[in-house]
Amino acid sequence: MAIIKPFKGIRPPKNLVEKVNSRPYDVLNSEEARAEAEGNPYSLYHIIKPEIDFPIGTDEHEEKVYAKAAENFKKFKDNGWLVQDETEKYYVYAQTMNGKTQYGLVVCVSVEDYMSGRIKKHELTRHDKEEDRMKHVRINNANIEPVFFAYPHRDDLDAIVAGVIKNEPEYDFTAELDGFGHTFWLIDDEETIQQITAIFAEIPSLYIADGHHRSAAAALVGNEKRLQNPNHTGDEEYNYFMAVCFPDNQLTIIDYNRVVTDLNGLSDEEFLKKLEENFIVEEKGAEIYKPDKLHNFSLYLSGKWYSLTAKAGTYNDNDPIGVLDVTIASNLILDEILGIKDLRSDKRVDFVGGIRGLGELKRRVDSGEMQAAIALYPVSMQQLIDIADTGNIMPPKTTWFEPKLRSGLVIHELK
Repeated sequence: MAIIKPFKGIRPPKNLVEKVNSRPYDVLNSEEARAEAEGNPYSLYHIIKPEIDFPIGTDEHEEKVYAKAAENFKKFKDNGWLVQDETEKYYVYAQTMNGKTQYGLVVCVSVEDYMSGRIKKHELTRHDKEEDRMKHVRINNANIEPVFFAYPHRDDLDAIVAGVIKNEPEYDFTAELDGFGHTFWLIDDEETIQQITAIFAEIPSLYIADGHHRSAAAALVGNEKRLQNPNHTGDEEYNYFMAVCFPDNQLTIIDYNRVVTDLNGLSDEEFLKKLEENFIVEEKGAEIYKPDKLHNFSLYLSGKWYSLTAKAGTYNDNDPIGVLDVTIASNLILDEILGIKDLRSDKRVDFVGGIRGLGELKRRVDSGEMQAAIALYPVSMQQLIDIADTGNIMPPKTTWFEPKLRSGLVIHELK
């Protein structure tokens, strides 16, 4: 059973939401945040990227920077730029991209569910990134940004959401940067809140789609607080952290592609010849070629696109990891031919989110920065769930979810 609860969200007034909301902290660097927040004292970047309030070059991990986050969070509340709801609520958060809308429920999920594995992961986390977000949660005593979860879709939850969105939204705006729409409703009817809680209690597991480090940090800080409190009851707010939960059938995973700096000493002809051992290689010419099915890849090399189709026997459809195209590409191309063994540390490979399009792969190769690009067919939500359910971990840089959640629509305080 998935334990969730409503919470008293801390939110911007309607007239400030477009000034407060921001992209997530980890999708842009300090200078980009500085540029986006320029002239805007209301920007959430002052809390989630507080190094922008210091001279350029200030290390974002200095203690004074974390302290500035807490100072700014207090300032936002004192100034009425963020205001806490008087009663506990759930919220509906809709995102619209390219004419498609997905509807998530903003809830508090259980720290215990994370620690016990009922909240399931598909990626490894890095200790340094965990510790960074843990410091941010500790000093603010709040989950400033939500995490992105998926759940097995339920018709009864869909029906509740469909009823909620007939009402006037609290927020409704289009982000200038990417043109994606963001709409937000409040659920404060006690009967509806109880129905949502009860339905989630019938769902065996929740799945982290995006935000593994934020999830780990939130859960670990909550667990710390439990251990430090001799009068712990289990009802304290720190036993929960904020997530936006979307039904799995509404989510789309975008491709996550690879570019490499060199061919490991091989000529183009030698590289293509080696590929033919495990792939059916077809030249496609100068027009961009996009993979059209599982186990089909595209290669961009010296101004030409190629289709690569993995031969039968080179992968295992019965293995949740072995069936992944990222595994096939990593094993049979990057490792076996190019000698790239560790995707996390090897500087000869880089990764490009599919939201940028295959034209970005072409640009990086044509510029001379990279020598070749490999585009992959995207992972499905069912593959992600199968991997999480079997306790496996996806290879690095496998999934790219879009649109990203906007931060600053609601915050969960741990007290």
